[in-house]
Amino acid sequence: MAIMTRAQMQENFLAAMETLRSSKVRSALTVLGIVIGVSSIISMAAIIQGLNKFVQDKVESLGSRTYFLSRFPPGTDPTRWPERIRTRKYFEYNYADFVRQAAPDVQIVTTVGTRAFFFGDTNLITSGDHSVEKVIVRGAEPEYTDAIPLFAIERGRFISAFDQEHARPVVVLGAAISESLFPNTDAVGKMVRINGSVYEVVGVFEHDQGLFVGPGVDIFAIIPLSNFKKQYPESKELIMVYTVPENVSVAKAQDEVIQALRRLRRVPADQDNDFELSSPDFLSNLWNQLTGALVILTAVISSVGLLVGGIGVMNIMLISVTERTHEIGVRKAIGARRADVRLQFLLEAVVLTLVGGTIGILIGAGVSTLVRTFVPAVPATVSYLWVAIGFTISVGVGLFFGYYPANLAANLDPIDCLRYE
Repeated sequence: MAIMTRAQMQENFLAAMETLRSSKVRSALTVLGIVIGVSSIISMAAIIQGLNKFVQDKVESLGSRTYFLSRFPPGTDPTRWPERIRTRKYFEYNYADFVRQAAPDVQIVTTVGTRAFFFGDTNLITSGDHSVEKVIVRGAEPEYTDAIPLFAIERGRFISAFDQEHARPVVVLGAAISESLFPNTDAVGKMVRINGSVYEVVGVFEHDQGLFVGPGVDIFAIIPLSNFKKQYPESKELIMVYTVPENVSVAKAQDEVIQALRRLRRVPADQDNDFELSSPDFLSNLWNQLTGALVILTAVISSVGLLVGGIGVMNIMLISVTERTHEIGVRKAIGARRADVRLQFLLEAVVLTLVGGTIGILIGAGVSTLVRTFVPAVPATVSYLWVAIGFTISVGVGLFFGYYPANLAANLDPIDCLRYE
């Protein structure tokens, strides 16, 4: 087995760089494919890693032991539901009281009513000359913010037990709604009209623009559930939210809740539940489906780039072998073995792809920095693992596509090479 000395490696490296310099355009086009392939992999890996962290933080902000009960499966297309799901009975406002009594291991049980564009409703909030459309009006109880920590108050307060008991016309606004209606002043204490009815603003939520798979807190206006029931009797789509204490088995609590709802809804023992129980993990599942498509797309783009770059490497090395045939003959005549020649040309091919890979890694790191700078919520970061993968891919492409030209050079007859003009 041939072992290349440091001097030989340095000589071959310089020869490879000379090949790059002597054919600048050809080398640039060759390297470009490697750059596209590696930078696509590095930048997308960094972005997906940052988005994974973003999604995980969102899931945790919804409550790590918070669960949702709904008539329909969350995050699905209603047009694809079978008839047995579309015809399910609506939830009732009194369900929560029954579940509280029937499920002693559950900590919080609260009902939520929603009037939103995705249910075919329209909402309008106005104050003076300012108005906001396409907001989500939600009826909630005082326990709502404890069940879903994502809805954090920045100024003022949330709905109180007194507000709920007396169906008071008070509202807590999302930050974006507050800023649109009251751009130069604090919204707390001001009056607004929600679909024509007057409400007092008692609080403003912290900023939250939401996740790509759902709306954020910014576009919510939350009123007491009792007031919601009185104002919007036609909005029958209710959901329930419950939490499980840390010292209680989640499975046990879920079983209590399921059995309570089955009794309430009179579901026969031999039939499936006519409701859905879900956790914030459904957001993670949706995200995993999206990232699966992104990974496939990135793989296709990077594979095309690497294939084009690899073919370019093979082409430039074949030309190099032809141009340096006489040099190969001289080297063999003075004692160079086939393995020496093969290693020389393989190293040149690897240097070509490493240059492209290094540029690709730097571009990928630059893209991740830009994403992190302009979208701080997405902590895109290039890890050492992906840098190592980028270099490995670059070397692999050089070895794979450079082997045929290197082997061709190694097998040339020295006499024919010396005769070559």
